[in-house]
Amino acid sequence: MEGKKTGLYEQHLAMGAKMVPFAGFIMPVNYSGIIDEHLAVRKNVGVFDVSHMGEFEFRGADARKFLNWITTNNVAHLEPGGVQYSAMLYENGGVVDDLLIYSFDDHYMMVVNASNIDKDFKWIKDHLTGDVQLTDISYQTTLLAVQGPHAVDVLRKITNTPLDEISYYHFRAGKVAEIDALISRTGYTGEDGFELYFKREFSLHTWEALFEAGEEFGIKPAGLGARDSLRLEVCYNLYGNDMDQTTNPIEAGLGWIVKTKKAGGFIGKEQVLKARQITT
Repeated sequence: MEGKKTGLYEQHLAMGAKMVPFAGFIMPVNYSGIIDEHLAVRKNVGVFDVSHMGEFEFRGADARKFLNWITTNNVAHLEPGGVQYSAMLYENGGVVDDLLIYSFDDHYMMVVNASNIDKDFKWIKDHLTGDVQLTDISYQTTLLAVQGPHAVDVLRKITNTPLDEISYYHFRAGKVAEIDALISRTGYTGEDGFELYFKREFSLHTWEALFEAGEEFGIKPAGLGARDSLRLEVCYNLYGNDMDQTTNPIEAGLGWIVKTKKAGGFIGKEQVLKARQITT
């Protein structure tokens, strides 16, 4: 089986994961079983290796203005420590990708779907204007999603960061298992939980720390199968299934992240306005 591997590939094999090709990666689809992992997240806590997702950094004096132009939501309303769900559109209104934007004091980070990393990076690069430095940090970044009612209990055992002060769709930089990490109260399951971003070389260290801390809470590893069933249960969109370049965000039910009145507009705005007229 050929494909890119996350920093936890060998650990997944050791834990009995069934590995499958996905978006150019070799990823765990399940361990104990999709239903078992699904219920573990709903009732207790599960951990997903989602390091196949892409991360881009934007720096420079014009980073905010540029991001506001290429995405549908209003980046001007995003304060440091905040996370924003948004989308990028082609000129014809079709969806390039749906994404998250993280706002830091001096830069931004965009998180994109694994299947779109190369395509998105090229599309953004082709539209670059002004003082903006774009960097792909995907390979060097590990992303673990700790999700479920006991996610906060597990994480609290290995961090001194005040988790109760991190509200939904916000993040803080802190220490997790004594390594530097970005702790984000976000997820793709409909449960409370956190997504942890940190350097790839600490993948196994952090994974093992989470499972040691979560043993008393019935922690389980979860694969892409449960991730899909969990997101379906709460009606979260998946690029390639619910939207793509042939779908505008209104058709995809994403009108709430499309801010047509924001200053400066955005790529694809005119087609979105036409789509809204048709559907109303």
